[in-house]
Amino acid sequence: MTSILTRRDRPAGQSASGTPSRTRGGRARRLRYFATVAAFLLPSAIPLLAFTIGPMFAALWISLTRWNLIGAMKWVGFDNYQALLADPATTNAFLHTLYYIVGYLPLAYAAGLAAALALNARIPGRAVLRGVYFLPVVTSWIVVALVWRWLLNPDTGLVNWLLHLIGIAGPGWWTDPAWSMPSIILASVWKDLGFIMVILLAGLQAIPQELYEAARVDGAGPWRRLFSVTLPMLSPSSFFVVVLSLINGFQVFDQVYAMTGGGPNNSSQVVVQQIYDLTFRFGQAGMASALSWLLFAVILVITLVQIRLQKRWVNYA
Repeated sequence: MTSILTRRDRPAGQSASGTPSRTRGGRARRLRYFATVAAFLLPSAIPLLAFTIGPMFAALWISLTRWNLIGAMKWVGFDNYQALLADPATTNAFLHTLYYIVGYLPLAYAAGLAAALALNARIPGRAVLRGVYFLPVVTSWIVVALVWRWLLNPDTGLVNWLLHLIGIAGPGWWTDPAWSMPSIILASVWKDLGFIMVILLAGLQAIPQELYEAARVDGAGPWRRLFSVTLPMLSPSSFFVVVLSLINGFQVFDQVYAMTGGGPNNSSQVVVQQIYDLTFRFGQAGMASALSWLLFAVILVITLVQIRLQKRWVNYA
């Protein structure tokens, strides 16, 4: 005698034939969806894991050891971190990096904004000028640094020669401890100006022209329109530029390595230069890895603070 289950008597999630119905079908669809997403992400995820996330956690492990890149590792726990925090050289490296950022960021933003405002206007050849300003961005940092090292040579450089023509005695630039970091800042601003210009130029072109027309009707002059319309509407692009420039500023290395090597007298020794020296000059890979993670922690905290504070000045309207 065959027993037929009614809809009321049938267990939840089971069809008349006794097999799960919609639950199993929904789970299968979700699995197919995740498999499809994973298939598209794998080409990017594998290099990310192999060359970024993997080395990061490897560096975290190395930071807890004493290792000279050749011999066996020796577990030391947090001794490397304690030694770095007690070392005045670490403090000086962070202070020099902060000095670079404080000098670089305002100049780079102001120069990029000025170039973006100028090239947003209808002037002859502005497409060519945009390409010319962007050209240093795609040029190798080593090439740029070596060119600026020659330009700022205190004896044979072009800059001091031009200053001499107008009766100004040029400084020692990268050979003088007081001028080594300004030399690096000047070269960095020149190279990155085009990138900042492009970002801000895109933001300028997204501002509705009706806002400027309304401001003119209200009698606002050029400076009032700049501070009341342009800069507030440009705040999302400015926020992107500031966050990216700060992250890159804390990781400054190429121009320091090529122009000064951290000198003279360690006057331009930044954090990443010290990481390089600890690893390849002094054979202290554990100490260098610990310093890398300290730098990562500083960048992470500052970035999170910026993201938290953006609500106070970034206008996404």
